[in-house]
Amino acid sequence: MDDGLVKCLGVEKRFGGLRAVNSVDLTLHKGVFSLLIGPNGSGKSTLINLISGFYYPDSGKITMNGVDITYFKPHERFKLGIFRTFQNARVFPSLTVLENLIMAAGSRRGENVRFAPIRWNWIIDEKELTMWALRILELVGLDGLRDQQAGKLSGGQLKLLELGRVIMSGAKVILMDEPTAGLNPVIAESVLTHIRNAVREMSLAALLVEHRLDIAMKYADKVYAMFNGKVIAEGAPEEVLSIPDVVESYLGEKLT
Repeated sequence: MDDGLVKCLGVEKRFGGLRAVNSVDLTLHKGVFSLLIGPNGSGKSTLINLISGFYYPDSGKITMNGVDITYFKPHERFKLGIFRTFQNARVFPSLTVLENLIMAAGSRRGENVRFAPIRWNWIIDEKELTMWALRILELVGLDGLRDQQAGKLSGGQLKLLELGRVIMSGAKVILMDEPTAGLNPVIAESVLTHIRNAVREMSLAALLVEHRLDIAMKYADKVYAMFNGKVIAEGAPEEVLSIPDVVESYLGEKLT
């Protein structure tokens, strides 16, 4: 295993007198599906915002491949491959599923005034993008819907399309905020299965915030549990859920 693609080292964030994130150490590895759990108000969303650059820490450091990115802006982290998704999938509803993926690839030679007049200079590039998009659609389970308008997809399919767009954009690190929110258990299982498969096959580092532990735990490689701004446990899912402090943070009572 690598030494860590993204690292949080003693990261803290305060809002007035509230210490929302308190001296957090966390490491995201390539090919590892990490889960971030904790009750409401434990600091999960704030930590995601710190890693993605929407907040800057008051102390501590965040690195990617050993480079200090603590004060990089969100778009600078995006260029490095750190992508964040939200509960509501962001796609182009009037475009097809395939077109959504191709659009996510960013600038292409055919759109560049230097290359556009010379057709052979960009036609191969366009074909390669299409083939790559088709491969990603297969990976996220949407290959049978390539010509479907994105606006007609179900909630679960939209989450998978957003995952495909993120991969197509060149993601190395994916931060996801409750990707199964609003989905029935069967669809939620399907979404998490495809996320896990994509993480492993594409060697991505993923950190997901989830409350539906009964569903999400079985897909995670590693779990971080937060409470009152601190990481109170980390490790394999079954190990973390057996720790009394983790159970107490959710249930409000100690195990005997």
